Amino acid sequence: MDWSSSAEAKLKEVPFFVRPAVRRRIESLALEASLSSIDLDFYTAAKARFGEK
Repeated sequence: MDWSSSAEAKLKEVPFFVRPAVRRRIESLALEASLSSIDLDFYTAAKARFGEK
């Protein structure tokens, strides 16, 4: 899964111990939406969808 540099930067703001789970969840949502890459807009919408801030 390709991540834009801005989305990757936001992911790095997530605490390291939950980052892998957040990455998997966002990638799963992207696959459900038939996306091959994750940009900042999708990242923000995905995190909002599962209650993260």
